[in-house]
Amino acid sequence: MKPAAEGGDTPIADSRRIFNRIDPAIRKRFMQKKVMYVRNYGAGLDLHWEQVFQTTSRAEVEDYCRSAGIEFEWKGESRLRTRQLCQAVAAHPSTGEMVWFNQAHLFHVSSLSEAVRETFSEEFSEEDLPRNAYHADGSAIDASMLDEIRHVYQQESTRFAWREGDILMMDNMLSAHGRAPFIGQRKVLVGMTQLFSNQDI
Repeated sequence: MKPAAEGGDTPIADSRRIFNRIDPAIRKRFMQKKVMYVRNYGAGLDLHWEQVFQTTSRAEVEDYCRSAGIEFEWKGESRLRTRQLCQAVAAHPSTGEMVWFNQAHLFHVSSLSEAVRETFSEEFSEEDLPRNAYHADGSAIDASMLDEIRHVYQQESTRFAWREGDILMMDNMLSAHGRAPFIGQRKVLVGMTQLFSNQDI
């Protein structure tokens, strides 16, 4: 609808190539230990739980979390902590190809700049960080492994600059995608078709 004045490109990477290029030892560890995403809503950073869940009802949030297999914990009047265990890889339901299928490299605190990490460490305990990722058993993910994964993404990504009227159609499992920082107003409309749940894999 409206490209940014500057930046805002959408990097795209083939999740099959990501899977194949990641060091086999790292891939094996993630396949065995999976990923746990931890989010803290309402700490004054990131999005509030009302925005994410599109409701002001705690009961609706709890129902959604139970149905999606998400652990939840209310912290005081306005804060919510969630934990979600997810697979690290997946077999595509149509092609059977293996794809890298997680966002640990984005959620993990090591994705932040050193200055931001230092500020967060002064204000929050590790468990209260707005976002973080662990292995599913709660053990720490080695930051060096995530650096390697980020490097693979950078090597495999291609970018394009949006133009008004552009349409992008993609298979969200075969293709990873992101958004580069931008300046000015930017508006991209998103429509989803069939969702593929964690339980289907």
